[in-house]
Amino acid sequence: MKTVISTDQAPAAIGPYSQAVSSGGLLITSGQLPIDPSTGLFPEGIEAQTRQSLRNVQAILRAAGLDMAQVLKTTVFLSDMNNFNAMNQVYSDFFDQNGFPARSAVEVARLPKDALVEIEVIAAR
Repeated sequence: MKTVISTDQAPAAIGPYSQAVSSGGLLITSGQLPIDPSTGLFPEGIEAQTRQSLRNVQAILRAAGLDMAQVLKTTVFLSDMNNFNAMNQVYSDFFDQNGFPARSAVEVARLPKDALVEIEVIAAR
């Protein structure tokens, strides 16, 4: 059985998908674009966009009764791998350095709304 997770503290889905689903103790988020849910806009630059994407992830986790310490795996999609180091600096602030989750980071040809970054996570209770 799956439970749909939704919060107005993160951007609403822009298509036929859920912000996240939970089943059997796992939570899987959809990719979180760096949309500020209060304005509907992206901040400028890779650092600010990474921070906003991760804040959106945090909001979804909170809605499910979880936090960043329970994230097992992340996938980071970058529009330009030259932004990897700057993304990584911000990313590291959101996780306990003694328990970083597993991660993949890939460059993609294009992200929705021409975002610089999109981040999805898998977390467990």
